[in-house]
Amino acid sequence: MQKNKRVAILQSNYIPWKGYFDLINLVDEFILFDDVQYTKNDWRNRNKIKTPQGTKWINIPVKNKGRISTALKIKDVEIADKKWAKKHWSTFETYYAKAQFFKDYKDIFKELYLNTEEEYLSEINYKFIKTINNILGITAKISFSSDYKLLDEKTERLVSICKEAGASEYISGPAAKAYLDENLFESEKINVKWMDYSEYPEYNQLYPPFDHYVSIIDLIFNEGPKSTEFMKSF
Repeated sequence: MQKNKRVAILQSNYIPWKGYFDLINLVDEFILFDDVQYTKNDWRNRNKIKTPQGTKWINIPVKNKGRISTALKIKDVEIADKKWAKKHWSTFETYYAKAQFFKDYKDIFKELYLNTEEEYLSEINYKFIKTINNILGITAKISFSSDYKLLDEKTERLVSICKEAGASEYISGPAAKAYLDENLFESEKINVKWMDYSEYPEYNQLYPPFDHYVSIIDLIFNEGPKSTEFMKSF
């Protein structure tokens, strides 16, 4: 077992922003929290891109909308319309064709979108996250919380996963400060560190004004191999 192991646990997002990938790059194992409740109007199935008219949401349509208000887990969310991938790729071609490095990465993303046949949202998010990790040179292991034994209480569940994964350090996003009980981690000799998403540098982005909170694909198309220079963990 690895002696000093950093772990992060977070719900899967669709083509997440750069901060999400900074968190992945800081750990040895990144665990997708896929057996917790799916939340509507969140980052699970949508993200933002830049357009001349401002930021634009692109959404993956999902089934089971009536069950989402109850206890539908992320891993059980199915795609409602298989045409979503072609539509999204067409949107990227429309708004990013003039980005400096669009041609360099066009084939990678075109193939990714046009050959996405997965029927479950969690599988799609995983596929896109892995591809973007490869582009950025991120080597962290990606796994799923459903691979681990789970407890009911929120912090105890995270601690249990960390213990089973052999973690000595848990890195969390700042939003978890509202509920995370650090004492439970300390009692298991797991050190808690907090991610800092502030003071990111601006990059050469199309369609001013600048917006940090868009998909990382925006950064890749605009800065290409220099993308990691505008992130914090590299």
